[in-house]
Amino acid sequence: MDHSEFGTTLRRLRDHVAPSAVGVPIGPRRRATGLRREELAGLAGISADYLTRLEQGRATSPSAQVVEALVRALRVSDAERELLYALAGHATPGADVVPTRIPPSVQRLLDRLADTPVAVLDAAGNLLVANLPYDALMGPVGALRGHERNTAWRHLVGPGSRALHTPAEQAAFEENVVAGLRATAARYPLDRQLQQLVRDLRAASPRFVALWESAAAPAVEHASRQKTILHPTVGPIRIDCDTLVVGPEDLRIMAYTAEPGTPDAERLALAIVLGTQELVDERVGH
Repeated sequence: MDHSEFGTTLRRLRDHVAPSAVGVPIGPRRRATGLRREELAGLAGISADYLTRLEQGRATSPSAQVVEALVRALRVSDAERELLYALAGHATPGADVVPTRIPPSVQRLLDRLADTPVAVLDAAGNLLVANLPYDALMGPVGALRGHERNTAWRHLVGPGSRALHTPAEQAAFEENVVAGLRATAARYPLDRQLQQLVRDLRAASPRFVALWESAAAPAVEHASRQKTILHPTVGPIRIDCDTLVVGPEDLRIMAYTAEPGTPDAERLALAIVLGTQELVDERVGH
């Protein structure tokens, strides 16, 4: 890896990204025309110190996952993506690994859903991006690192989510998550990151081992299903969760809405307003 060239290219790209183009709020005293280091670090889910060392050529080779996170945060072109991968000493991911690339057409769709809680997951259940309304509803995800961003890990090893389930619903949910992960592993048998996730899940969760070895097939998922979200400020909210699968990229776009004119719609709107304002104040304050 050419540390200095990677850092120079990364810094150039950061300086030429308008904050408004990537959803970063602009405070009244802002002077920088591009993204600040801490802003890009937050969008990419890495520390500002690590980003500084990358830009200054003092860090060791970033992983392919870090490169993809930076690519996604900067919304670079395909050519610039390939350049960053090459400068980092990696081959651009091919068809044998779980896709994490969010194409421009999908990004435009996400931008048009700016007032709706939306998250994008890859085929392995890793959370790639989430907007401010999603953070306001489900809790901030920017601080999640590594396996914490994976659905199976979060529910079988970690703290779960704000979604409420009966014991039977929880059991069915876990079975389907593991079955889906098994199917993904079969489609991408050469993905080393996915292989490591499975090994770590097997070591950390007896429940995962039992479900994995049961070899159950994934249940047929409905395009829309209802959930109850227990929000810490406004209480329980009954919402619809619609999932759109993006074909070639094998992505899952999850959008959360409530029926207009209902108390749940009012609670959802309140949760988004209160939570989004808190998150914006935090980001502008930094």
